[in-house]
Amino acid sequence: MSSDGFNDKKSSANDNNITNSPPKKFRKVDDTTGSICTRESVIVAVTPGMAQNGTKMAEDSIDEGLYSRQLYVLGHEAMKRMGASNIFISGMKGLGVEIAKNVVLAGVKSVTIHDDGVTVLSDLSSQYFLTEQDVGRSRAEVSVGKITELNSYVPVKVHSGDLTDEILKKFQVVVLTNSNLEEQLRIGDFCHNNGIRFIVADTKGLFGQIFCDFGEKFVVFDNNGEQVRSVMVSAVTQNEKGEGIVACMDETRHGFESGDHVSFTEVKGMVELNGCQPREIKVLGPYTFTIGNVSNLTKYESGGICTQVKMPTPVNFKSLREAMAEPEQVITDFAKWERPGQLHVAFHALHKFVADKNSLPRAQNKEDADTLVRITEELNSTLPDGAKVEKVDEKLVRQLAYGARGDLCPMQAVIGSITAQEVMKACSGKFNPIKQFLYFDALECLPEDGEEKLDEGSCTAIGDRYDAQIAVFGKDFQKTVGQQKYFVVGAGAIGCELLKNFAMMGLGCGEGGNITVTDMDIIEKSNLNRQFLFRPWDVQKLKSECAAASVKKMNPQVNIIAHQNRVGPETEKVYNDSFFEGLDGVTNALDNIDARIYMDRRCVYYRKPLLESGTLGTKGNVQVVLPFLTESYSSSQDPPEKSIPICTLKNFPNAIEHTLQWARDEFEGIFKQPAETANQFLTDAKFFERTEKLPGMEPIVTLESVFSSLVSQYPKSFVDCVKWARTRFQEQYYNNIAQLLHNFPPDQKTTSGAMFWSGPKRCPHPLEFDVNNETHFEYVYSAAQLKAEMYGIKERASKAAVAKEILPTINVPRFQPKSNVKIAVTDSEAQAQSQDSSWDDSKFDSMKSSFPDRDSFGKLRLVPIEFEKDDDTNFHMDFIVAASNLRAENYEIAPADRLKSKLIAGKIIPAIATTTSLVVGLVCLELYKIIQGHKKMESFKNGFVNLALPFFGFSEPLPAPKLKYYDTEWSLWDRFEIDGIKLAKEGESEMTLGGFMEYFQKEYNLEITMLSQNVAMLYSFFMQQSKRKERLATKLSEVVQKVSKKKLRSHEKALVLEICCNDKTGEDVEVPYVRYVFRH
Repeated sequence: MSSDGFNDKKSSANDNNITNSPPKKFRKVDDTTGSICTRESVIVAVTPGMAQNGTKMAEDSIDEGLYSRQLYVLGHEAMKRMGASNIFISGMKGLGVEIAKNVVLAGVKSVTIHDDGVTVLSDLSSQYFLTEQDVGRSRAEVSVGKITELNSYVPVKVHSGDLTDEILKKFQVVVLTNSNLEEQLRIGDFCHNNGIRFIVADTKGLFGQIFCDFGEKFVVFDNNGEQVRSVMVSAVTQNEKGEGIVACMDETRHGFESGDHVSFTEVKGMVELNGCQPREIKVLGPYTFTIGNVSNLTKYESGGICTQVKMPTPVNFKSLREAMAEPEQVITDFAKWERPGQLHVAFHALHKFVADKNSLPRAQNKEDADTLVRITEELNSTLPDGAKVEKVDEKLVRQLAYGARGDLCPMQAVIGSITAQEVMKACSGKFNPIKQFLYFDALECLPEDGEEKLDEGSCTAIGDRYDAQIAVFGKDFQKTVGQQKYFVVGAGAIGCELLKNFAMMGLGCGEGGNITVTDMDIIEKSNLNRQFLFRPWDVQKLKSECAAASVKKMNPQVNIIAHQNRVGPETEKVYNDSFFEGLDGVTNALDNIDARIYMDRRCVYYRKPLLESGTLGTKGNVQVVLPFLTESYSSSQDPPEKSIPICTLKNFPNAIEHTLQWARDEFEGIFKQPAETANQFLTDAKFFERTEKLPGMEPIVTLESVFSSLVSQYPKSFVDCVKWARTRFQEQYYNNIAQLLHNFPPDQKTTSGAMFWSGPKRCPHPLEFDVNNETHFEYVYSAAQLKAEMYGIKERASKAAVAKEILPTINVPRFQPKSNVKIAVTDSEAQAQSQDSSWDDSKFDSMKSSFPDRDSFGKLRLVPIEFEKDDDTNFHMDFIVAASNLRAENYEIAPADRLKSKLIAGKIIPAIATTTSLVVGLVCLELYKIIQGHKKMESFKNGFVNLALPFFGFSEPLPAPKLKYYDTEWSLWDRFEIDGIKLAKEGESEMTLGGFMEYFQKEYNLEITMLSQNVAMLYSFFMQQSKRKERLATKLSEVVQKVSKKKLRSHEKALVLEICCNDKTGEDVEVPYVRYVFRH
């Protein structure tokens, strides 16, 4: 998703890997909870492994271990600009603290918070850094220590008193929350005139507002955050105007838009294009575009790479005072096109109401609502045409009045995360800012049957921590929220935000309610940048335990149970019928498709609501899955990801992605797979028998690998490991390339007369090993270290010893290309070679006889090395970076630094805290609707957001597709319920297979032609007569056990059976699955 992983089923976040075994790490067992923070002019949190607050990192350095996932979103330049920015945030209620949390996690230079108000009990509805013990104390003073703990690189101060010009001029960005209009206008004018970026954010119940003014000369350096595109050029021709028309290689879509700028490299002939100033393009079609006048350039010959260049874009902003009279607004929901204009006037009127009455409208008070409607209509009549609406929406204004005293944590998450991203844009110039107002509402969270469910009495404060939520939804709803039982799957980024929101909402905090969270992963340093429930002293502890303990401090009433289980068939004994049947719903916080699909199927089976979400950088989405109403997560599938052709990887790479994938394959093929295969030989007495049955050349390849690992290339010392690594370098970067060039010389032509080495085929050159070349040496040293780990060799040599003492003694034979080597040029040729089985039994037997007796190896076991990208001490990424960049040097491909290499080779999902917070806010708004018991599809919203653009899109969930047999309609939520014990014939303890089929024929008029359970075929119409007769007379559960050869486990009470049926006319019909109960 953990949760990073955009839920388009492609990533699918970050930190939990439910489908693969977690890396072998040791859990931290001490209970250190960090040092005590003290309040001074700057609060300093001393946290292990990180700089203290206010302590600068090395000049221009960024802690990549902490910020790695965010760096993939923002980049180094944007992060450096943020690191030079001082931020001021006024207002420390729920919204202000959410903004501060995200900004501090992002890594700005400093944050100063301000709030002269004191904590009241209702603040605890959304301000998660306040407790009941803080009531009566300054919100800012109480919050500063906990905000400081979030990121020890960011000093956090408290300012008390008036917001004078002298104070404000020290900051690059000023954010106001919980402020009045007079103050907003005064500070807005000052900031606009003094080049200070200014943001206003506010929430009132289910309504939210943001305003941005970044000045008259603001520059956006990157408007969307997408990776720049590169395409290979096949031709550059001229039209009658002298404009260059670029055509892409191999019918590859360029993906550019008119107005983009591009530059060129490696062009032959028209060399003036190489390294030219960026040229603006005009798209002619998906494969062609113009690049302006080229009539004065040399004639194009061949080749070239065209790369997109992102150009700085100036953006001009009006001051708040000017913008209020002529507002520009971002649409947050295209189904509510008129809503922003209405809310612009209504929020303005609400400021006048507060100024007149010295308080917000009372919850569900009709008199105050009437007054606000009157003020809104009067104000609208005086506004200039640019701000005036044709007719005030009275119902909308009343809803604003009714809930204006509400503070909802999910709304603060939505508005706070968007605002925090705008702060980051203001600092860095990265991404398009909001221009200039944004209004958002979630009125669908209110009861579907209208206002009659709520009245002033039900929404009046009762002296409870949830009063600010009761003000919107009422006391009865709050009681229902407390009784909910929810299952949170994953405690990574999304999981942390979910638990925070749930604790503030009071979910599972009442009698009979609870939250169960499971996550088998441990906390790593890179998690701290966005999984805000964790602190540096939690690293190496279990995520689920730390997350549960953290939210328990936020709200001691929360009933939370922490598990460390992977969700899957292996834990169905834990998450069994009783567990799921007792739930009210499930929220996924996962980062991979397999686990998402598994949980989706479980929710469909148990008919439980599922809230699914995911993120990818600044993009996020939310999907609501509702029993008998919507389709499920698994109902739609994305197209498979493009794979790199085998021959491209093996012999013809042309991009750094190819060399990195090749390096990953090298890692697996050297340090993991050979060790696993050797261990199979050492432990399996039938190893040779099994190996001989493998297809193609695999039997010979497998024996060669084992013989090499255990006999011919078995290293006895670290020196042997270095010799092996040096030889490997020679083979991969000199010998293989020399052989390739022997087969296909640089001047080779194809049968059609074209140059063989052209287009996507880059002509390589061999590398001569140079011990003084850092990349050459890093390859040998890291490979030797990994080889030594694989063989359990403890004694290692230093880099200096390897360079000066070991490498000079190694004699590497000079390579002579061979004339009988075949090299595949296409994937079909490569596949044919791999499937070649031109070997006889004598060769296999000969190799088999050369092996020493298995017993002679004793208890020897090799160590298969699992790739772990985030441990910078394990040599894994050292090897990957060196191996990839050396191959890139072979083919003259631009190398990648460690950060980019880790992103691509580690298949890391870029992540940032703001997107996570926004997505979870939207999830929890949908949760309100589920708890309300909404039944109308139009009440629910699937969400798609991109904070970089910014873009917000919402749509109704898709309904579950309907199928039909006879007159019965059914969807994926329907099934046949058959109790094999209750329906058993007299004298039988359970239905036989024959009885089951007879029941179906009699009850549903359907003839079962095939019956299966998982992959076990229990019955088919073409089955042998004797086998059919035997099975028909056997209990159905026993048939399952006999055919599947697996015992039914003690916790299993029901089976899922798939059936194929004919109707009474003998035609095939699609029918639901069967839930067959065989045990009570």
